[in-house]
Amino acid sequence: MEQDLIELIRSDILDHAGPITAETDLFTAGLDSMGIMQLLLAIEDRFGVAMDPADLSRENFSTVEKIATLVTGRQAP
Repeated sequence: MEQDLIELIRSDILDHAGPITAETDLFTAGLDSMGIMQLLLAIEDRFGVAMDPADLSRENFSTVEKIATLVTGRQAP
């Protein structure tokens, strides 16, 4: 899951040439509110997970690790 999110973020969301790991601060790497919206749509499309508006916090989207935890928790068993 984390590797899939890293590739998604690197190729579709951020224009970031540097390395991105599960622990990279995505806001420092360039993630902004528009990027979060693009990421939400991409997560829904790729993983079939609808995010609750209450999940939209800077804390939940600060690293790939936190996003993966959130997405995994929202996936149907």
